[in-house]
Amino acid sequence: MDLGLRDKLVLVTGGAKGIGAATVEAFSAEDCRVVLVDRDTETGTSLEKSLGSRVSYIKADLTNLEACKKAIEQTVSLFGGLDVLVNNAGFNDGLGLETPPEDFMISVQNNLLHVYAMTHYALPQLRKGPGCLVNLGSKVSETGQGHTSAYAAAKGAISALTREWAVALAPDKIRVNCVIPAECLTDQYEQFFQSQAKPEAAKKAIADIVPFEKRLTTPEEIAQTIVFLASDRSSHTTGQLVFVDGGYTHFDRAVGHDHNKW
Repeated sequence: MDLGLRDKLVLVTGGAKGIGAATVEAFSAEDCRVVLVDRDTETGTSLEKSLGSRVSYIKADLTNLEACKKAIEQTVSLFGGLDVLVNNAGFNDGLGLETPPEDFMISVQNNLLHVYAMTHYALPQLRKGPGCLVNLGSKVSETGQGHTSAYAAAKGAISALTREWAVALAPDKIRVNCVIPAECLTDQYEQFFQSQAKPEAAKKAIADIVPFEKRLTTPEEIAQTIVFLASDRSSHTTGQLVFVDGGYTHFDRAVGHDHNKW
């Protein structure tokens, strides 16, 4: 299927690894011009080189508002505009309710403020398109996880902003959606598994509670959904929270269990 994305101008935050890198690769495969913004210079530069001249890397620490502004300015300087913004960057730092309030707010700011800032600074360009915005959420904002208050708060806010911006930007014909992973096998998650005493057993234990196919979601599956939502093939879809999680978030927990053993 031709998604009609050829030559679209795309910016992906946190684009050097995991879901971000898979998203950069997926847009590149659709013949888009892509900027990946990340603070990891080594990985970002490597991905840029591997994907060719239509992919550009910008180093930026998006916890800095001036860096957010400059990333948009550099993108526009490179491309002459911007059609699609993917707010992917974020990190589950595992700060629970025992965390001092000031540290809680720093964590929320680090995971949330750049989403607002990047969208704010990109808005004049997106309005010219009309453009498209895709945010990345997390199942923790729906299910809770325990011991991750700050991240859950930030991701819950991102879901709320997705709906808010979809309404606010509808007159500009800018679509806004949010993709929500659950148990996705990113580099970060793989590192967690490898830190366990029995890495494969730990991974299987998580995979076994995913209802569909008893496996973790791949970054590529998240990326393909992001690309679809950015395309004209989803031209009347906006304000949606799209769960790409093998049914993890919403399936009844009895799914997959043998009721005859009860």
